[in-house]
Amino acid sequence: MADIKIGVMGVAGRMGCELVRTVTQQEGCRVVGGTERAGSDMIGRDIGELAGTGTLGIAVSDDAQAVIAVADAILDFTAPAASVAFAKMAAAGGAVHVMGSTGFSDDEEAQIAETAKEAVIIKAGNMSLGVNLIAAMTRKIAEALDEDFDIEILEMHHRHKVDAPSGTALMLGQAAADGRGIELGARSVRSRDGHTGERVRGDIGFATLRGGNVVGEHSAIFAAEGERVIISHIATDRGIFARGGVKAAFWGQGKAPGLYSMMDVLGL
Repeated sequence: MADIKIGVMGVAGRMGCELVRTVTQQEGCRVVGGTERAGSDMIGRDIGELAGTGTLGIAVSDDAQAVIAVADAILDFTAPAASVAFAKMAAAGGAVHVMGSTGFSDDEEAQIAETAKEAVIIKAGNMSLGVNLIAAMTRKIAEALDEDFDIEILEMHHRHKVDAPSGTALMLGQAAADGRGIELGARSVRSRDGHTGERVRGDIGFATLRGGNVVGEHSAIFAAEGERVIISHIATDRGIFARGGVKAAFWGQGKAPGLYSMMDVLGL
């Protein structure tokens, strides 16, 4: 069987370089291209040298359409607007789109869902096995415990992260809302400041911390009178997200068009 050809979008960033390293170490796939935004100083650089894998003979490109045209799958941990555009290109080119970007608006989410009618899109706020396991557990716990247990989602990331709450925090919040049978958008509390009054029974709260080089830390807290249930995940290596992304690229080959998640990939 021929190797799966993979394009890496945002190839010069922290996750882009991690993705290149992971693909080059994985049997059955190979990097065929990588992109950066037009005008980037990285255009023309060898993507292997940027990732520290040694020269691969593949230059960073600003032509996303050309990279996607020769790929079986693209790995995309960039930004919402870019991901929406890449999704349409991937749909036209028949490439599986593994999307790890976060911070989408409602309109962007709707555009992705529409594009997925004609493409295989695997979209997740977090690609790690551990996080997806605790998301499944969060749903089960929320289903089992009534509203005597207040739900709070706590997350921390590095100082450079630009969206909050994180995609993973929102994923955990959605899992809790699904378990409770409520609409997250109507019942989530994203910030508290000043005289807020008492906590509203049944709401799902979010707290966000930023600092240093923290890769990602998430907890779902169920707090009642006299007891708390806490499940947590701590990421210390971005490689876990890259490995999950590559696993998703393999899984997506030959699938029918649709919007999938890592829960689908992992059979959860």
